[in-house]
Amino acid sequence: MRNASWLRVCLVPFVSCVFSVSFPSRASAQPTDAIGVRAQGMGGAFTAVADDATASWWNPAGMAGGAYFNALLESGNHREPPTDRSAGDLPAAQRAETRSFAVAFPALALSYYRLQISEIQPQTSIAAAAGVRQEGGATEVRLRSIVITQVGASVGQSLGSHLVIASTLKLVHAGAASELQAAGTASLDGASGLDVSGETQPGLDIGAMAVLGPARIGVMVRNVKQPEFGTGADALTLSRHARVGAAVSTGTRGVIGAATVAVDADLTTTATVFGDERRLAAGGELWTTGRTFGIRGGVNVNTIDDRRTALSAGLSVALKKGLYADGEVTGGTDFGRRGWSAGLRVTF
Repeated sequence: MRNASWLRVCLVPFVSCVFSVSFPSRASAQPTDAIGVRAQGMGGAFTAVADDATASWWNPAGMAGGAYFNALLESGNHREPPTDRSAGDLPAAQRAETRSFAVAFPALALSYYRLQISEIQPQTSIAAAAGVRQEGGATEVRLRSIVITQVGASVGQSLGSHLVIASTLKLVHAGAASELQAAGTASLDGASGLDVSGETQPGLDIGAMAVLGPARIGVMVRNVKQPEFGTGADALTLSRHARVGAAVSTGTRGVIGAATVAVDADLTTTATVFGDERRLAAGGELWTTGRTFGIRGGVNVNTIDDRRTALSAGLSVALKKGLYADGEVTGGTDFGRRGWSAGLRVTF
């Protein structure tokens, strides 16, 4: 009982701060849960897990419950919906291509992440108002490419034996480019080929992890400083984004064990080409004896506007002791999240 009371005293002020600073914000065009093969395989329910090197993205406070050494190299591609151009029109579409490299110890992580987000945004109402028409009666669409590259250093501090507070200080190089194009010729490849000129700004993420027996509660606030890049029509703001998660695991002393179930919920709204999003995710992970194989699955649902659902499944295979090949696939009715990611992970 004393431990629980102490935990409330330490965690409640942090959570109150998260709510006060993050609810007014509205993140813009950022797939904040697009990083991490294990995280994707669990449907994005990873804020209270975050025990590998992607903790530097998901929740740096999770490093304290991870391995003594963890390094990973990952790549992913989550792509657009199938398109039917028979009607001379093109629906909204998005593709997120990710590259990751991160190294983590229990109290320190160094990371590199690159995201390229290619978008097609229908401009029907704008074109109609301006009297713009294309061959076959199709309106124009807007192609947009966003490139975000960040290098970060994460550090954490334990407050007693139940709570960790951590942060990721990062340099972010980002920018956006867009152009109008006839719907009949537009493609995501065309969007990704736009010339993006970026600039560099400092950034800050903060996270907390509370552990009480087999249960973990994680809170993450990304882009605390809300860096801004560019001007005019191609201006890009990485808005504050907050997420909370809970997990229960068979591990001891806050270390993720052979069986884990987790849930995540966004506290902020994200604007995308498909409409506003606020995600709710649930997932699980199960390892065989000796950690030779790991399987995971999850579901991720948009809880506002168009309620799209993504279903994920993942697998890890030990190539040798401490070396794993990780992979995941995502499907479902949330077309913008369909795709795959894969990586190699070293952990001791």
